[in-house]
Amino acid sequence: MTETKLAPNLPQWMLDHVARYQASGGTDGHIYTIKREGVPELAVPSLLLTTTGRKSGEKFLFPLFYGETGNSYFVIASKGGAPEHPGWYRNILANNAVEVQVGTKKMHAKARTASGAERAQLWEAAVKIWPLFADYQVKAQGREIPVVVLDPVG
Repeated sequence: MTETKLAPNLPQWMLDHVARYQASGGTDGHIYTIKREGVPELAVPSLLLTTTGRKSGEKFLFPLFYGETGNSYFVIASKGGAPEHPGWYRNILANNAVEVQVGTKKMHAKARTASGAERAQLWEAAVKIWPLFADYQVKAQGREIPVVVLDPVG
């Protein structure tokens, strides 16, 4: 089995968050509390997404904020509003079989890009979870930020 690596170029706060999440088995870190000067404290649910690299075939782990829809989860491929999609999203376009950890629960899932009314509904929910997604969409220079649904399998 391929060893999972942390995604490259993660900022230190994400590395610290993942370390806490993994060290606790998901009991600590599932809810990430954001404290920024001049902004009210915000508690955001986070999951760990593992994708298979589209070029390397290696497993990469990404911490992402998420929401729930039915029995599935959804994440936002924002990359902070960068003009290009994040690597994890490009990975799932090549191979949609992923692994997900939500708190202490681990599962296999199939990733799919939401569209139409489903995307609109989930995007609205995502902005309520993490209001900066709206700012990221403005910064994305015309790129529609994908909403990705993670449907558990097995």
